Order: sequence, then C-alpha cells, then structure tokens
Amino acid sequence: MDAFFAACEQRDNPEYAGKPVIVGSDPKGGRGRGVVSTCSYEARKYGIHSGQAISIAYRKCPAGIFLPVDMAKYIAASDNIFTIFERFTPEIEPISIDEAFLDITGSAHLFGGPLATCRKIKRAIKKEIGLTASAGMAPNMMTAKIASDIDKPDGLTVVTPDGLLPFLHALEVDKLWGIGAKTNQALKEMSINTIGDLARKDYEELVNIFGKNGSHIWKLANGIDPRHVETEGSIKSIGNEHTFDTDTRDKHKIMDTLMFLSEKVSRRLRKDGFKGTTITLRIRLSDFKTYTRSITLNTPTNFADIIYKNVVDKLVGAHCNTPLPRDQAVRLVGVRVSNLVDAFWQNDLFSDTRDARKTEQIHKALDKIKDRFGERSIKRRR
Repeated sequence: MDAFFAACEQRDNPEYAGKPVIVGSDPKGGRGRGVVSTCSYEARKYGIHSGQAISIAYRKCPAGIFLPVDMAKYIAASDNIFTIFERFTPEIEPISIDEAFLDITGSAHLFGGPLATCRKIKRAIKKEIGLTASAGMAPNMMTAKIASDIDKPDGLTVVTPDGLLPFLHALEVDKLWGIGAKTNQALKEMSINTIGDLARKDYEELVNIFGKNGSHIWKLANGIDPRHVETEGSIKSIGNEHTFDTDTRDKHKIMDTLMFLSEKVSRRLRKDGFKGTTITLRIRLSDFKTYTRSITLNTPTNFADIIYKNVVDKLVGAHCNTPLPRDQAVRLVGVRVSNLVDAFWQNDLFSDTRDARKTEQIHKALDKIKDRFGERSIKRRR
C-alpha cells in the first residue's frame, strides 16, 4: 500500500488531500518524544520519513498535519484489502498490515493472465477501499518486492524471467535483502556499487569476507531466491513499546512501564489466540543506542507475570550478563513475545494443569474488566 496510514487519513478527510500528513505521536510543538509512523508523499518532499523522530519532522514541516495513529481504522482497511487478495489466490503471505506476497501461479489464468490479475487487484483496492497500491510482479519473492517499490505511488512493475538479471543488475546494491549500511559500505570499498557488480564478484571471496551472508547476497544478485510464499504463521511476534516523555533513570518508573507493557502484550496474545516461548526486552538509551535481550522458555506462555519476570531478569537479574552503561538514562523500553504457537498448546498431556487453568481464568477475568472499563482500569503491582 502507498503511505498506508496517511492515505487512510486523506481518504477520510478530503481537506487533507495534497497536504503533508504525518501520522505518529504528538509533536508537542517540536518537543515530542515519539516517532513518525507513516507520512504522505507530500510530507516526504520535506525530508520526513517513517521512523524519524517526531520532533525532527515538526522542525522540517511545522505546518504539516500531525495526526495520532488510529490503528482500528487501519486494521479495518487492511482486513478489507486482504479479503480482496483472497478472491485472486489462496497463496498469501502477509508481511505487515499493508504489505503481502501473493503467489498467483496457479490462479492467474482465471483472471486473464498474470498481468491482468495484478491490474484487477489494484483496481479492486482503488474502487472498494479508496486507496492506491503499488505492485511488483516477478519470478521470485525478492525481485517482486524490489519491483513493487520502483514506481510508487500507484505503480505496477513487471519483471519477466528473461528480464530478471538485466533488471536486477542495473540497480544499486543496497536494494538487495540482507544488505544494511555496514555491508553496503564494505561493498563500496570493494568497488561493488550495483547488483551486477556483486553478481560478477568471485563467490569464494565474498564468503571469506562476509561468511554465510556473502553466499546469500551473491545468490540473490544472480537471481537465485528459492523462498516460497508461506501462508501459515503470518503473525511472527507480538510486542509493545513506550517512549518516555523525558529520558529517565528512575528504576521504579522503568519497572512500572515494563509491567504495563507485559500486560498489554499478554492481553494481545490471548486476544489473538497465541502463546510464545521467546521473550525479548528492547531498551533505547538517551544516546539512541538500542539494546535487545531475549530468553527462550521451555513452555509457551501468554501470562503477564511470566513475561514481566523474564523481562526484568534480562534487565537487572542473574541473566543480565552484559550490563547497560550506568551513565545513560533510558529513552524507550519495549517487550515482545515471539516463536508463537496456538494458545491451546499443552506441554505435557499427562501433567496436572489445574494451576495453569486457574491462572488462565484470572487473566481472562482481567481481560473482561479492561474490555469494559479501559486498559488502565485495573493494574498489577510489581
């Protein structure tokens, strides 16, 4: 989707059409602490982009229209878009709320061929949802993803099998998956500027320098991407983050926030019917350095107290084997649970699960209270 959140707001508020719309946290006159979630193409002309500090976005465009995230609206639009996808193929792999891979190999003949299928999908989204989408069609997933970004907004780029390598080799090397800023810089120092340069480089030399990633990027540069659209396990993880209004060293404030985030993640897991085994703490310090620490449990959980205990243990407990710099205040904390399984998963069919059932009932009772009276209507103490 093209600038999805901002496009939804422009669709529902015609007076915003053609204006710089920035969706994210409150800029507070340039003193806001959050980030830009999405911005319209008009806002991007000012140098604003997703993930940018909202205070910087405000300084770049103080006359812009700054709006809060309306996730219920965006989820409703996303659900309708994915319903349209399902008319054209059952082979759908969601990547995010506004992006997906579709394998139309087995169904395109029903709609007049592959190109006609792409056009019909785009047309249906525009007509029924009132939004534009950009599509890329190619023989493999990586190239389709790259192609979808070539002609935004409202674009359609087709890469044929015969045109696969010519298309790829003309592009900048950082268009490939797996090439971040450091790898890109290292490649440039080797005079590798385009994907074609990378494809012509000696395979063994790349492996010696970059290890497994060297093999991976060489294969991609040569159009080799064996991945297939996976329709199962579309939700990989569930998490929440909080940016403090001011950087803080207050241990109690940090712990209270981690408890609140653990409860939110716990509640979302139950609502979506999941448990998870990997719990991750994310913490960003005042100098913007970000640290993540994870622990994998033997038994999946969606209980807030278990999530919180393990998050805190990774921060200050016995498993905190790499202490954070003590002279830095905390800007952001986050809690995430991944490696998800169905919520009905049971570790041992013959074990006594009465205590687990009681705990589950308590959590469900708390969920009902919050459904009725709001997220902060009842809270745990640390």
